[in-house]
Amino acid sequence: MAIYDPTKRPAPTYDSHTHLNDDQLYMDVPAYVGRAHEFQVMEMNVVGYNRQSNQRALEIAQEYEGIRAVLGYQPEDTPDFDEAALAELDAALGQDQVVGVGETGLDYHWDTPVEIQKQAFIQHMALAKKHDLSLVVHNREAFDDVLAMLKAAGITRGVMHSFSGTPEQAQAFVDLGFYISFSGVVSFKKAEEVREAAQALPLDRILVETDAPYLAPVPMRGKLNEPAFVKYVVDDLAKTLGMKADELAEITRQNARRLFLNHD
Repeated sequence: MAIYDPTKRPAPTYDSHTHLNDDQLYMDVPAYVGRAHEFQVMEMNVVGYNRQSNQRALEIAQEYEGIRAVLGYQPEDTPDFDEAALAELDAALGQDQVVGVGETGLDYHWDTPVEIQKQAFIQHMALAKKHDLSLVVHNREAFDDVLAMLKAAGITRGVMHSFSGTPEQAQAFVDLGFYISFSGVVSFKKAEEVREAAQALPLDRILVETDAPYLAPVPMRGKLNEPAFVKYVVDDLAKTLGMKADELAEITRQNARRLFLNHD
């Protein structure tokens, strides 16, 4: 039995950033994929952030049609990104199911040494160039340094994941050639600045994501997030942009396919 009114079936949607490889979701992947399909979330990127999650992302992408892997080390895990990890990641990025490098970037909220983060970020950017893959960037309280490092490396293809900055910051990344991905944050009551950023962007630069199991959107806020809930991100973002949800779902799906698959 469908879990929503079948006469109001949503348009196919692409969750550009989810973590079915996280411990909270990994033990029941078939159920979460099945529920996502009920909500017409037919494509998604499972994003790695350390050695184990990269292995799981690749495993899931190899098993399910429409699921792709993004592999990398998030800033918090960069102390483990040694030469052996670099070589292992380099080899894994050659797999057919891999469509991006990340998540990578800088996070100044935690106490991970900045120089270790920066070195890993540089290495991830080099891998993205080597393998001709899109870069999936994590930025938290590090806008100036992230932007400067992307410019210095000449990176022009990627996405700022779960964007939570200002309209001016969003535009700075778009000017580089990047896409901006919105998560459940856009539905939060106090995220007015994020909604203003979305309103200021060209539609062909917007993606949607869940970042599941984190950042569940309204009306699911406080619950364990999952890929199916990207529907609510689309619904809320569509209201913000003054357009139909199905239209936005199709636009963001095509945008994600353009970025990660290099075709419409």
